[in-house]
Amino acid sequence: MSSALTDLFPHPIVQAPMAGGVSVPQLVAAVSEAGGLGFLAAGYKTADGMYQEIKQLRGLTGRPFGVNVFMPQPEYPGAATGVSAPTGAAPSSGAVEVYAHQLAGEAAWYETELGDPDSGRDDGYEAKLAVLLDNPVPVVSFHFGVPSREVLDRFRRAGTFTLVTATTAEEARAVERAGADAVIAQGVEAGGHQGTHRDLPENDGSGIGLLSLVAQIRETVRVPVVAAGGIMRGSQIAAVLAAGASAAQLGTAFLATPESGAHALHKQALTNPLFARTELTRAFSGRPARGLVNRFLREHGPYAPAAYPDVHHMTAPLRKAAAKAGDAQGMALWAGQGHRLARALPAGELVEVLAAELAEARTALSGLPRPGGDAR
Repeated sequence: MSSALTDLFPHPIVQAPMAGGVSVPQLVAAVSEAGGLGFLAAGYKTADGMYQEIKQLRGLTGRPFGVNVFMPQPEYPGAATGVSAPTGAAPSSGAVEVYAHQLAGEAAWYETELGDPDSGRDDGYEAKLAVLLDNPVPVVSFHFGVPSREVLDRFRRAGTFTLVTATTAEEARAVERAGADAVIAQGVEAGGHQGTHRDLPENDGSGIGLLSLVAQIRETVRVPVVAAGGIMRGSQIAAVLAAGASAAQLGTAFLATPESGAHALHKQALTNPLFARTELTRAFSGRPARGLVNRFLREHGPYAPAAYPDVHHMTAPLRKAAAKAGDAQGMALWAGQGHRLARALPAGELVEVLAAELAEARTALSGLPRPGGDAR
């Protein structure tokens, strides 16, 4: 299965699906045309919006590509898997109301209204599945949980490879049990939302580094592993491949490319000394996500409730208004820990550079002396 999956793309390089308008068809096509695997992000789009982007992408490339889908979210953390809400946890609606009062000043500053936190919890999941099963694509991945075995079997019958994000070995076991073709091992270094299967308060700061996670998952499951989290150079791709991954998934590395749909301020912030570090925060969405530390994150991160996608819907107008005003201090500047290594190269050229760096790193590794003997 590993070879069948990676046979779809010559280079073991996967462009991460970045929701919110970053993973546009032009970016995905450029990556796939260069020999990587480009990914559209269906998150926060309607089923028809996703379909239209797939049609546009197919007009740009005949190469394989993927589509990422968000799993529906329960009413409280853990509900989808039958886990009770944590003892002492505030009801989601009450916590969101308190947070809304805290954000009232932001709404006044940006001269906008807060969004409706009750704008939907399933992200059009069933409708998107219907589109993807009626018009199969080569690869579909899932974030924020594990689809049912029935859903994954339906994709298999349609000829679609399925991948599911996991942030622990336990989550990887759940992915394998459900019947997915591969698991995306997402280290804590990754930018954007952590793909934890359950969002509990203790998720706020802890997490497993990518190399440790790949090793743990490789010893836990038999399905292929795609490594994701902070990867910006071909030498890092070589490292995760040596650790047992079949491919590497990069998001922040492609965020700075001209084809990326990210806001210009977001691209500039990746290497701007003003934004020196990243942090996991619930400030913008109610779910842990890694972004560049700015004013909004500092001021509101400590108080944001575990309430996704309620908080996401509520802050959407604020983020949009901040971007329109050219104020990076109010935007969600998602980025991985390797953001300072971003290169503003065309996406296809970046794939080629990464592939060359990977080849160079592999050559260097092959020349190292073997334990107890000379280099061979």
